[in-house]
Amino acid sequence: MVVAPSGVGKTSLTRRLVSDHGDLHLSISATTREPRPGEHDGRDYHFVSRDKFQSMLSEDAFLEWAEVYGNFYGSPKAPIMDALNRGESVLFDIDFQGAMKVHKQAGPDSVLVYILPPSLAEMSRRLHTRSQDSEEVIHRRLSRAKDEVAAWEQFDYVILNDDFDRAYADLAHIYHAERLKRARNPWIGDLVNDLLREEI
Repeated sequence: MVVAPSGVGKTSLTRRLVSDHGDLHLSISATTREPRPGEHDGRDYHFVSRDKFQSMLSEDAFLEWAEVYGNFYGSPKAPIMDALNRGESVLFDIDFQGAMKVHKQAGPDSVLVYILPPSLAEMSRRLHTRSQDSEEVIHRRLSRAKDEVAAWEQFDYVILNDDFDRAYADLAHIYHAERLKRARNPWIGDLVNDLLREEI
């Protein structure tokens, strides 16, 4: 799970990681907020009405959900479970509280990565530059970012995004290392047994 405050570059990093790795499935969240310029339904989010979101809630269709800044967000359960059953890894581009909920359910099988901004001033500049939020929302995002940054020790990895290419390389290294962990490769035991039975 990759977590970062708005304006830190999380979406750009996660989309590139998924694009570069065919065995990685991106969990697309459902939301009741309106699409921003350039966003597309099914690619960035599943944009749904409040009634549809409530219907999905009543059907227990979300792995996790939350209300953020007056809008609802949730991770649909079915595509996540389908990807896991195919042997793929699932990448969550998710907010802090959502990541904590998923981590609580998935336990040691989940990996938490936090993306730090080089400074809150730079984060503020990026939020103002994209011109998608009111001044009040930007102020709330910056305040929330401070609370999240203070919880950095809850994460397995922390990446500083002061240079996109370097931050992406760090994220890709984490993905490769986690995929190579012994616990995620049960086939190794059989291979080792075969090696030990070989006559030399």
